[in-house]
Amino acid sequence: MATYSNQNVTQREDMADNIRAGLNLLEQDVIMTGMGVPTGGITIPSFTATTACPGGTSNLARPLPTGTGTFPICNTTLPAIEPGNALGPFITAPDATSSVNTDILTVVYADNTSSSTSTIIGMNAQPINGTSCPLGTISATGNSVTFDSSCFNLTSLAASGVQINPGDLIMFSNTNGKALQLVTSVSGQTLGFASGDAFHLNGITSAVGGTIKQLQNSTVNGTTGVVTYLGTYPQTSATRIWMVSYWLDNVTDPIHIRLDRAVNFNAPQPVGETLENLQFTFNFNDGIAVNQLTVPTGYSESQIRSVNLFMSTRSTSMLGQTKQYARENFQTQLSLRSMAYVNRYQ
Repeated sequence: MATYSNQNVTQREDMADNIRAGLNLLEQDVIMTGMGVPTGGITIPSFTATTACPGGTSNLARPLPTGTGTFPICNTTLPAIEPGNALGPFITAPDATSSVNTDILTVVYADNTSSSTSTIIGMNAQPINGTSCPLGTISATGNSVTFDSSCFNLTSLAASGVQINPGDLIMFSNTNGKALQLVTSVSGQTLGFASGDAFHLNGITSAVGGTIKQLQNSTVNGTTGVVTYLGTYPQTSATRIWMVSYWLDNVTDPIHIRLDRAVNFNAPQPVGETLENLQFTFNFNDGIAVNQLTVPTGYSESQIRSVNLFMSTRSTSMLGQTKQYARENFQTQLSLRSMAYVNRYQ
């Protein structure tokens, strides 16, 4: 009996550690959601409007545990948070006591690492630390950006451990709007944005909005209304954006299902193991739409103010004389601080 008791205590401590490890990172990312991101989301390439999508359509790819998917087709912006009801794997317990469709969650926020945000490029840039930055350039096609090393040195950034890598998302902002690009190469002071990227962001020419081309200086024909883009850009800032997704992985080790954290389309990293369920519901800003699985009609993702999280885990092995798994459940509510803050004095 003493052996069984010791085994039971040890396994329950392991279960608590698994939930705690995953929850700590998930909570950190959810709290950061929306930081440095426009209230309505970041503009993405959009195409001709349809009856179903009067604002236009999009085909922004979304990271998933397996296979490929897209964000909602009627979204013309990348929201700071996107529900993923039942997009996770179908989980069956090894003792067949339960089976459930799990959820995924995707959140977006700006990188707040020192010296890697709001980097100014383009002509007539404002001084940074007393030094002007007139030499940074964006190519006419938008497929590369070269930074002025006196203001943003990629080599120094790499030495500090926060280097920009292929697979990173960069948000460009100027007086003409915002656009996202995916880094496909890094060479010296130049970032490349080759077409055919995983997100379907780079090199888009058929979109009617949301591309880096729409950030260029332009002229409008007074008679026809046709816009001509000039291949040059006004003062523009570049900010790295993190897209973080959470889901359960039952493929790598079907017996010990793990909680994965994926940044952009990079390989997911395990942050917890032997979990059996992951569920999210969402509370909106009016206090009426609460515990919602998805975005209800008439609402948008930018109105989400908090996330209700449910996680469950089990022991790695059967316990005691009865040979049954021990199980623990955990639920909490996480506030989206950057989206919930209201300045009452404005």
